[in-house]
Amino acid sequence: MSFFSNYFNLPKDPANALLIILLTIWALSIKGIAMWYAATARQKYWFVALLVVNSLGILEILYLFVFATPRLNLKTLLKRH
Repeated sequence: MSFFSNYFNLPKDPANALLIILLTIWALSIKGIAMWYAATARQKYWFVALLVVNSLGILEILYLFVFATPRLNLKTLLKRH
């Protein structure tokens, strides 16, 4: 385990490692949803911006709830699942 934590620069505290893993999963999933919306709405500039900018989901949430053509709201989000 020490080889991997030294090689990948992983935190030694398990709570910190769990936090990093959860934030990574959150960022990737919200980025994927936002990029999907931008791609299906044929919004090339938003797609590229969402691909390049890494903001831990802030830009993606703003896009989905404010700027997306078919705006996402909590009712439709909860209704789908």
